[in-house]
Amino acid sequence: MKKMSCIIVDDEPVARKILHEFVEHVPFLELAGKFENATKAEAFLKTSNVDIIFLDIEMPKVSGLQFLQKMHIESIVILTTAFPQYALEGYELDIIDYLLKPFAFNRFLKAVQKAKDYHALKNQASAVLQPSYLFIKSDKRIEKIEVADILYVESVGNYVSVYTTGKKILAYLTLKSLESQLPLDEFIKIHQSFLVNASKIDAIEGNEVKVGGNSLPISRNYREPVMRIVNKRMLKR
Repeated sequence: MKKMSCIIVDDEPVARKILHEFVEHVPFLELAGKFENATKAEAFLKTSNVDIIFLDIEMPKVSGLQFLQKMHIESIVILTTAFPQYALEGYELDIIDYLLKPFAFNRFLKAVQKAKDYHALKNQASAVLQPSYLFIKSDKRIEKIEVADILYVESVGNYVSVYTTGKKILAYLTLKSLESQLPLDEFIKIHQSFLVNASKIDAIEGNEVKVGGNSLPISRNYREPVMRIVNKRMLKR
């Protein structure tokens, strides 16, 4: 069973510790990071996707609710706070549950089970509705791209370069936003700047992926998940 990745965003060390311990006791959860403020969490989410965010509300500088209003969050959000007056506002921002501190493990488990069920339903709907092509705005043109033709995508500042079997398209997009529109089981993130179509990989040598006649770097942080996907189709004796 594929685990659901999650992060904890809370300025209180004790709260982060408790949530970390709770996460470790749930077999289908995997902690991807802990952050003491929304700014650090935002920087992480610009280059990484997670399934669940455990988010405190009362934090210095940027509150949890301001964080949700500012960012386009596609992760499932579970608010964790000692202030019940924010519950209604939180639900208006499409959170899935609201944990009032101090909460017991059983209440935590109920919230993450709800998140798991929602995640499964969302993935089923995505699989049914997954498009075979996308439209991308490039300069003054709107380009149609067949998903199967994409070799890899490179993030370049505020733009992405989409390399296909026949052309290169530069678009004003983030890598994260494009990744969310592509089949999760077909595209592999090998580096914070590169997303590769697994079916187009010609070879893997050392810390490089060969695709479309180019050599792309595999960063240390992504090597393990890349090899995990590759090993699923590795022929063995």
